[in-house]
Amino acid sequence: MPATCPICDKPADPAFAPFCSRGCKDRDLLQWLGEGYRIPVRENAGDGLDSGETAH
Repeated sequence: MPATCPICDKPADPAFAPFCSRGCKDRDLLQWLGEGYRIPVRENAGDGLDSGETAH
């Protein structure tokens, strides 16, 4: 199964992998730069430390 562009679902072009064109590649970059993409973070209630960390 050929790879498809994650932005528009057209067939990916190896020159712009994993995208189909420079335009889709640039749109993806702008999403990252504009904080349009976010990695979900689980909030810890209480002390503000990550699990396994200790206060010094």
